[in-house]
Amino acid sequence: MNKRTIFTQLMEALSDTPVVFLRGARQTGKTTLVKQLTGKPSDVDNRRYISLDSATALAGALDDPTGFLRGLKKPLTIDEAQRASALMLAIKEDVDRERHAGRYLLTGSANILTLPGIADSLAGRMEVLTLYPLSQGEIAGVQEDFIHALFQKKFPAGNPAAPLTKDVLLEAVAVGGYPEVLSRTNPKRRAAWFDSYITTLVERDIRDIASIQDISGLIRLLRMLGVRSGTLHNQAELSRSIGMPASTLGRYLPLLEALFLIWFLPAWSSNLGKRLVKSPKIHVCDSGLACHLCGADEARLADDSILAGRLLESFVAGELLKQSSWTEHPVSLYHYRSQSGEEVDVVLEDRAGRVAAVKVKLAGGVAPHDIKGLASLRDALGDHFVRGVVVYTGREVMPIGDRIFAVPVGMMFA
Repeated sequence: MNKRTIFTQLMEALSDTPVVFLRGARQTGKTTLVKQLTGKPSDVDNRRYISLDSATALAGALDDPTGFLRGLKKPLTIDEAQRASALMLAIKEDVDRERHAGRYLLTGSANILTLPGIADSLAGRMEVLTLYPLSQGEIAGVQEDFIHALFQKKFPAGNPAAPLTKDVLLEAVAVGGYPEVLSRTNPKRRAAWFDSYITTLVERDIRDIASIQDISGLIRLLRMLGVRSGTLHNQAELSRSIGMPASTLGRYLPLLEALFLIWFLPAWSSNLGKRLVKSPKIHVCDSGLACHLCGADEARLADDSILAGRLLESFVAGELLKQSSWTEHPVSLYHYRSQSGEEVDVVLEDRAGRVAAVKVKLAGGVAPHDIKGLASLRDALGDHFVRGVVVYTGREVMPIGDRIFAVPVGMMFA
């Protein structure tokens, strides 16, 4: 069983917050993680576990939420809580009567905060944590924090002990981070798992949070997003390409986001208002799922440099998103595109307004034109720009400009 880095943050939240919501896509390991707290001897961790995947438990939660909670010993873990949103008001009432840290630990494979009234009902009572598919460090048994390294005064000069070759890197992109996929060595069986996973999500989880009739259209959209992962999002153009009305697309995309299948990386701008109107980039949350959706394995990625480049960008952005959920240096993630078209794949801004930036390159060397976007951002920000890096498949950390470095991609996961 892989050790999850976010476990420390989970225990800290349970120590001082009445309700903790652990959210994330189905099959990322939420149940495995919270069951580690079941039956522990300490007062904080000795909790009852209930899953709303059980028809009996779900019926009780839906029919009489207050009575359902009253009959259960606390502290309590409720798995798949999004299946009974009516429970949230009952939880609020119970917490207001007896406000104890760690009283409820909820999990959900859909973001219940998107449901009407939920966020308001538990405001000030709940902390939210997100569990993503396994990071490369978690797969290797390493607690990585590349984000913290990016903001250090002196950038680490060490090289990774085992540099990632291009072939190994593309395999990691194609497999992704779902624990069950990683346990299967046969590509055919991995594909079968992804097919079953998509079917379950569409036929079950989406029906839990929305009334959707056009299931085939939703799957068609998801496959299109796999091909477009790592690209600028243009809703009008996507609507035309897939032959789906803009109004329908406007309902479907938030659903896929609420199920942690896709995520939007907003545009960075020094003008806070402009961040809301510039086009975000769209990413499929797991690179393995993105590859499956567009029918790409390691061999195809090796032959198609354009597709491989986009999916590698999604892979690296996804790894930084995972690390942002536990890093010692909290940041917000963006992308950057200058007026002249120069790009930075991921911009990381900390709470003090300092910025680090990451450019992704699927090559063993870095040329001067590869740092144009980083240099443009550096020049625009001045002293607020801490560091820019081009992650590549080479072996050495090399300074290639003022506060700009070429960095082996393996350093991200060490």
